[in-house]
Amino acid sequence: MKDRAGRRRARRFAIGTAVVVALAGMNGPWLYRFGTEKYHQYKINQPEYKAANGKWEIIEFPEKYRQNTIHAALLRTGKVLLVAGSGNNQDNFDAKKFDTRIWDPVKGTIKTVPTPTDLFCTGHTQLANGNLLIAGGTKRYEKLKGDVTKAGGLMIVHNENPDKPITLPAGTKFTGKENGKTFVSKDPVLVPRAEKVFDPETGAFVRNDPGLGRIYVEAQQSGAKYETGTQDNYRVQGLSGTDARNTYGIAQKLALDKKDFQGIRDAFEFDPVAEKYIKVDPMHEARWYPTLTTLSDGKILSVSGLDDIGQLVPGKNEVYDPETRKWTYTDKVRQFPTYPALFLMQNGKVFYSGANAGYGPDDVGRDPGIWDVESNKFTKVPGMSDANMLETANSVLLPPAQDEKYMVIGGGGVGESRLSSEKTRIVDLKADDPRFVDGPSMEKGTRYPQASVLPDDSVLVSGGSQDYRGRGDSNILQARLYHPDTNEFEQVADPLVGRNYHSGSILLPDGRLMFFGSDSLYADKANTKPGEFEQRIEIYTPPYLYRDSRPDLSGGPQTIERGESGTFTSRAASTVKKVRLIRPSASTHVTDVDQRSIALDFTVDGQKLTVTVPENKNLVQSGWYMMFVTDGEGTPSKAQWVKVP
Repeated sequence: MKDRAGRRRARRFAIGTAVVVALAGMNGPWLYRFGTEKYHQYKINQPEYKAANGKWEIIEFPEKYRQNTIHAALLRTGKVLLVAGSGNNQDNFDAKKFDTRIWDPVKGTIKTVPTPTDLFCTGHTQLANGNLLIAGGTKRYEKLKGDVTKAGGLMIVHNENPDKPITLPAGTKFTGKENGKTFVSKDPVLVPRAEKVFDPETGAFVRNDPGLGRIYVEAQQSGAKYETGTQDNYRVQGLSGTDARNTYGIAQKLALDKKDFQGIRDAFEFDPVAEKYIKVDPMHEARWYPTLTTLSDGKILSVSGLDDIGQLVPGKNEVYDPETRKWTYTDKVRQFPTYPALFLMQNGKVFYSGANAGYGPDDVGRDPGIWDVESNKFTKVPGMSDANMLETANSVLLPPAQDEKYMVIGGGGVGESRLSSEKTRIVDLKADDPRFVDGPSMEKGTRYPQASVLPDDSVLVSGGSQDYRGRGDSNILQARLYHPDTNEFEQVADPLVGRNYHSGSILLPDGRLMFFGSDSLYADKANTKPGEFEQRIEIYTPPYLYRDSRPDLSGGPQTIERGESGTFTSRAASTVKKVRLIRPSASTHVTDVDQRSIALDFTVDGQKLTVTVPENKNLVQSGWYMMFVTDGEGTPSKAQWVKVP
């Protein structure tokens, strides 16, 4: 007996063959005149084909509403927040042209929202109150070697005064004691006071450990002659007395090398009802490319990112309290590459899949494992295949979330490597000794694959490119449904638009999927024609929405406590086989740590469907969810929004 995926593949092939035979029988020459592309369009629009493979459709916004969408999140109103910031466009950044849109996929309306700062490459996550927390973004665009005119880099400012901190304003000048060259700070810096160190046995004073501040400096004038080649101590101009004696700078090479992006500290909550940004206290660390992850107590962990110097934040992580809207550092440091895929586990620890979006040393923080944030203990999880190709990989918590199985999909080598992996790897974190095993392989090595959990427990894996940012015209126009129950891929309709860097996907409340973005480096195989940002939105309608009917769902409470039940109405209650709570996505850079589908126990009494929410607060984080019911054919209802307080 063939498995489900095998039956569907056979059916897919049979439909295509039947259409070819029928057309050829009617008029062979007509088939050739009709043309390959027109025939393809004819085939993919046949009801039988759509019922087996689904359908992709392109949505083009009116020109004035188009943007370079970098981030997207589904709001509890059912609308989609589309955030570009400067949209990876230096001209927009220089002009302070920062964009946010709200799109209503039901009404088709689009609204422009004032954007307070450059939220390009920010971090975000859903909060318990339905707001979206957004933190970090862009302070300065990168400058490639050759475009840098003033030597510059990191200055570490030392304060040896144990009695008080010192603040140096922007424009402070530092002059090297050996090289005699002067560099100017770009921002103010607060340097904490020195810490007195005492002998633990005698209590005698031993030394002062200086307080340290980090600041970016540039040469006063342009040119290679202002570069420095070695470390030097720097006198701080404008200080006198004890401040002059206690405060100094130390810098390594200050040069005309490439300067990376710099991050910001700004943080906001986006209110989906008022449809506006609300400024909250800034983070302690500036971050560009950070990950935000909900913790067991409902607070939000902010990890990694490039700082306001353009260097990887040195493992200094911090936590946002939604009650006070303030940030505090964690007690201990742990460093990850940028946009690390971090998921809250059912035991309250954090799982790091090893997937990330790029910046960071190739030998620091790249091993997958389980992180106890409170104790800072990190337990590596072995078995990862193609472990050197986890940059630009996707990670997804497979449905149902109770099983605590994760899939890591594709990925590539560090930086602009041409390496890409066709592997999928699966780990069962409920096993006594978790380790990764290979799942079904993809046809091609794939960077930037999208992975979207569907209400029927399948996962759509789509798009990506074989090479870094789609170089060499390497976008992959393929889509597969992964079935966790059979551990198999099933081929479905191919997407119409290539998606690589700066792309993402969102499950909509009606069961369709929305795809956004893509930022190819080049537009041709020879890598001579610069790529253009993909502004078109694409919608995938899965096969389950081409069936004769779908279950209805109405009524019921808007709020259900963990461990409690709620009763809904459905004329198709007797056919319901699954009930799922799906947390709305917040997606960017192949990272969507919010996405999870939770199985609910339920009972049926006539047209009444009573569901029970699990008690585990780490499994069911506080917030708003889409609740879907699916029938025996796997056809889902439209979602009902439910809040778990």
